[in-house]
Amino acid sequence: MDSAVYALICNAVIAGLFAVTFAIIRLSYPGQRYVTCFALTYLIGGVTPLSELGVRLTPFTTPFMILSYGSFLVSIAMLLLGLALMAGRRRPWRAFALLIMCGALIRAAIWGGPRNELWYELAFQSPFMAGSAVATFIAVDAVRRKRGPLWLALGIALALMTTYFIIKPLFAVAFGSGATAIAYATSSYALLSQSVGGMLIVTVGLLALLLVVQAAMGRTIAESETDPLTGIANRRGFDRRAQAMMAGARARQQPLAAVLFDLDHFKRVNDSYGHAIGDKVLRAFARILVDRLPAGAALGRLGGEEFVALLERTTLRGAWLSAQTVRTALSETASHLPAVTISAGLAVLEPADTIDSLLERADRAAYAAKDAGRNRILPVPDPVSAEPNRASRVG
Repeated sequence: MDSAVYALICNAVIAGLFAVTFAIIRLSYPGQRYVTCFALTYLIGGVTPLSELGVRLTPFTTPFMILSYGSFLVSIAMLLLGLALMAGRRRPWRAFALLIMCGALIRAAIWGGPRNELWYELAFQSPFMAGSAVATFIAVDAVRRKRGPLWLALGIALALMTTYFIIKPLFAVAFGSGATAIAYATSSYALLSQSVGGMLIVTVGLLALLLVVQAAMGRTIAESETDPLTGIANRRGFDRRAQAMMAGARARQQPLAAVLFDLDHFKRVNDSYGHAIGDKVLRAFARILVDRLPAGAALGRLGGEEFVALLERTTLRGAWLSAQTVRTALSETASHLPAVTISAGLAVLEPADTIDSLLERADRAAYAAKDAGRNRILPVPDPVSAEPNRASRVG
């Protein structure tokens, strides 16, 4: 077995391994639909080296030539589609169809043309150049949108692949790609083409695989840190966000405030209206927190009817005003839900605080609000309590 045959077999096996790996990830994480595109990219792409073997080892040259070119063209188009979906872009169906149609027309137009001529080789490689260039643009745009260093590495690999398709015609003319398909299959140029192309395709595949795994892990972490009923963070997710916010507040020497909300007499809602209505009340309150509190707030459901918000760059007075906004909005909630009120406790970050000690003080303040008659926010900061008309509305 000569080197060219060995390279073709290796490329086919590697493509198959990538296809199986992506297929397993797709089955394991059904939400990542774009992974199907990557599985098809390598499944269809694996047909290309097998077709080259068919050209070399069988008398059926023409069908294998068509299959080789067509499979590689479709695999490039599938790669483009998968990258676009993974980057959060719209499905580029027009670019997908245009690439395949133009590639097929170009190949038909130059069929039987003079191989080893620069114009012929440029025309032959042009669909692959275009597809790879668009894929590079998608990766670079993802980097621009701060998608992470893996996208940068993928953009570099795709740029190298685009360059490879650009310089291939020059090498074909300089070293000779063979006057016929059989001559190409046995040429040194074919060995170089399969080896370099194989390395680039493996590099792109590995980086795409890392991005897919990274997204899968991120999705798993997000699901494990999200309260399934309300869609905001659970205690685990809130703690992780809170630790980072506390560290940032200390580093920047900025105030940080915690607000602990407790729905008053919530058990009565469940007993009187049923748990389905109670769940709707919890979801509605979580929506109020998202809508009425600052976008940078860390929100969480601690369990049952207890919710928490951590507000950066916020003093006690600012936290009271934010909590009051939530309390007012709750009284204006949808008429089809039972009327409920909240008691809330405030605490500001102190030098020796941990997240537990900060929330413990806020929890004590919330209990004090309940003991004082509920439907209020404590402690009331001095600038607010000095305004009798406004303060009187707290209760």
